[in-house]
Amino acid sequence: MADISERKKKILAAVVDEYVATAEPVGSKLLAEKAGLRVSPATIRNELAELTGMGYLAQPHTSAGRVPTAKGYRLYVNELMERKPLSDEEARTIDSSLAQRSGRRERMIGDAGRLAAELTNYPALSMSPAGADTVERFDLIYVDANTFIIVLLMRSDTVRNKLVRLPFSVEEAMVRKICTVFNANFCGVTEAEITPSRISAAERAVDDSMGLVAVVAGFTIEALAERGGTQATLTDGAKLLRLPEFRDPDKAHSLMSYLSDAENLRRLPSVSVPGNDDIKVLIGPENVAEELRDSSVILAKYDAGDGVEGLIGVVGPTRMDYSVLAAKLSYIAEGLSKALAGGASGALPGFGKLMIPENNLQNMPEKRTE
Repeated sequence: MADISERKKKILAAVVDEYVATAEPVGSKLLAEKAGLRVSPATIRNELAELTGMGYLAQPHTSAGRVPTAKGYRLYVNELMERKPLSDEEARTIDSSLAQRSGRRERMIGDAGRLAAELTNYPALSMSPAGADTVERFDLIYVDANTFIIVLLMRSDTVRNKLVRLPFSVEEAMVRKICTVFNANFCGVTEAEITPSRISAAERAVDDSMGLVAVVAGFTIEALAERGGTQATLTDGAKLLRLPEFRDPDKAHSLMSYLSDAENLRRLPSVSVPGNDDIKVLIGPENVAEELRDSSVILAKYDAGDGVEGLIGVVGPTRMDYSVLAAKLSYIAEGLSKALAGGASGALPGFGKLMIPENNLQNMPEKRTE
């Protein structure tokens, strides 16, 4: 990056601040009044022309003022913007909102995304880390001698089920017995921990020679694999339509369609703000997707526990108040990290020695407790 004088940096910062506030190109006369420089409008015009030639500003029309380019925003974010702390009132609002949003891990992460959308007025992104889900309870429902249903209550409060039809007969007691063993030993277990040796141990425990344990374990692995990987969600995408940059319906539709695909969100790269690795900013053409080339993404990192991290952020036009948004997202992410560490998520229970409860195997436990 070519050297840029302190005066040019002050002028660039003033252009960005004014353009963020008004969405109108910024002229030299206005800058002479607001930039705090004791120089003439003519000098400022020369500096604006040089900043334009260097690629930090653009001039939409010959007679118009200047607007920042993606390169200008990047320099602003990296070096020029003031780090704006939240006001006490904003902090109390976020604290109060997070305190009311308790529950399971995935629900809390989703609620934090909705809170980010409410407080920033931009569509919010929430990304939960890989391996966040496990089975909390197994239900095996006996239908008849050749049919039973597997029901999995996931830790994320989602439910998966499968109807199993057998080419042979099975007794209801056997189905209940398998269900009890799975509830006692497979709850809170990750996909990687459901190994062939553990499946074999369960088969020996219930004397299963028909492959029923393998059927239940196979469906569990399938469900966990589908839930694995980063879960990405967009909240309040329609907020884009209120912004002047997206008044073109075709442009807005293209962006919203792209953001509605969770797979696209998972592919978002990220660029750290110097001095703050917990905040990521991707500006305009830095986005690899054509649909995002006129947009910016700001992401804050949160601690999801168990040594993994997630992201929560917003997407909007390049004309955003990066400092204010970064402060809000950082505070939300910090609060979410504390909430998740406070017991809402908890450490995943380990898988010890396979156990069959000594109490009556006919009675399936209402719910496994940790």
